[in-house]
Amino acid sequence: MFFKFAVSNMADVAVEIMERNNLKSDDIAWLVPHQANLRIIDATGRRMGLAAEKVMINIENYGNTTNALFHYVYGKYEKKLKKGDILILAAFGGGFTWGAIYLKWAYDPEIIPLLYIFLQ
Repeated sequence: MFFKFAVSNMADVAVEIMERNNLKSDDIAWLVPHQANLRIIDATGRRMGLAAEKVMINIENYGNTTNALFHYVYGKYEKKLKKGDILILAAFGGGFTWGAIYLKWAYDPEIIPLLYIFLQ
């Protein structure tokens, strides 16, 4: 029961974010899902119409990281993120709460070292 509830709500809210913002699966660079369960992650990505390569996964290294999710996946995927990438972050919590956000990546890893040197 938990699995079905988690998949349907986490995926539904992610799809709702896409619909509200007129986004298609081709527009999404990355799904950043809550790393609670690989089956839930896979099902959410499929429901959104995303290829597995567009889903950030690190559950194999850290397990369920709860609120530290983005810090861990960011470290693994930082070099793959590009300025302007569209990300959907989606989560489902043990308290039967869920949510998703849409964001456009603004960090450009090629510029940061130059800015750091410039500001020294």
